[in-house]
Amino acid sequence: MIALGAFAIIITLGGMKVIGYTDIIQVFFLIAGGLVTTYLALDLVAQHTGFDGAFAGFQQVMLRAPEHFHMILEKDNSNYLDLPGLSVLLGGLWIANLNYFGCNQYITQRALGADLNTARSGLLFASYLKLLMPIIVVLPGIAAYVLHSEGLFQTEMLADGSINPDRAYPVLLNLLPAGLKGLAFASLTAAIVASLAGKANSIATIFSLDIYKKYISPSADNEKIIRIGKITTVLSVVIAIAIAPHLGIDKKGGFQTIQEYTGFLSPGIFAMFFLGLFWRRTNSMAALFATVGGFLLSVILKFLPLMMNLQFLAGIGFSAPNTEGVYEIPFLDRMAIVFIFCIVGMIVISLSSKAAKTDSENSIIKINPALFKTSVPFAIGSIIVVAILTFLYTYFW
Repeated sequence: MIALGAFAIIITLGGMKVIGYTDIIQVFFLIAGGLVTTYLALDLVAQHTGFDGAFAGFQQVMLRAPEHFHMILEKDNSNYLDLPGLSVLLGGLWIANLNYFGCNQYITQRALGADLNTARSGLLFASYLKLLMPIIVVLPGIAAYVLHSEGLFQTEMLADGSINPDRAYPVLLNLLPAGLKGLAFASLTAAIVASLAGKANSIATIFSLDIYKKYISPSADNEKIIRIGKITTVLSVVIAIAIAPHLGIDKKGGFQTIQEYTGFLSPGIFAMFFLGLFWRRTNSMAALFATVGGFLLSVILKFLPLMMNLQFLAGIGFSAPNTEGVYEIPFLDRMAIVFIFCIVGMIVISLSSKAAKTDSENSIIKINPALFKTSVPFAIGSIIVVAILTFLYTYFW
């Protein structure tokens, strides 16, 4: 962690151009290494089950672990708290995705660094890369599960006999030939560092411009602001390394922990952006309510199971027992509830406030309708993405 953090600091201090070039290089090798890993894993499944070829391995994986391909889980599924049934399609997962890709400084700073057409093309291209994630990440994991069930990789179990899921991908990377294994590991390291560097850059930008320049030292020149940004970068990484071991990430997994705990903030922030962009009457008090009130309600709903039994919500799928048998609200459902609460609260506050602005001339955010008009190729590309997703969710329901 310390080595990766130090590497990220060096890259971050080089600015967004360095981060951008690093992203381009590592993405290529990550995808190439990931596809090769998937091929080798499926081919190994085929060989172990008496068949030949990656496609035959894929068929065997689907045959031997069909439950791992369900994308909409039933209420009695042990993983329902993480993927609560139809909420994946109709609930909080939309908020998690739209907030991350539309309201996250880490993402938007990349799009805002280009002209509109380039930004759109980049985002559309990224959506196609995103469609490869199940092939690169999910399929190797299911293949590793099948191989473990067939007697392979038994040494990767924990002391109590349970499977250590964090060991699945490293074990599969060992299937790669020498050279490609090194490239895959290097690109994985670069991905971690580039992601961390991008986030550190965002933190430095927000603190130096929106806090230090605005409230602490309005007269600070650009040189001082850059110096403050660099100091912020170093401190943010040091703080992250210090608190990381105490977050319990090892018990749930890093990705799931990130999704759940960013969910304390994302419903309110997304509600603020959504109404702020598309409803001119939204005012600053409503935005403050969404940001603060959304976080407070998220905390209340998180700890509500400690105060009352939520089993009565299980019938409609809004609660499920955790590993300790306590019924709690799935975090995606919690995000959806908080989002609706924030939207309603913002509308009420904006309509009741005397300071509400109804004149577009007085609107804080100027919206040019022409910005929302897309080109025909972009529209066609977007429709294809939606069609692919519709097919996948229909076929693997």
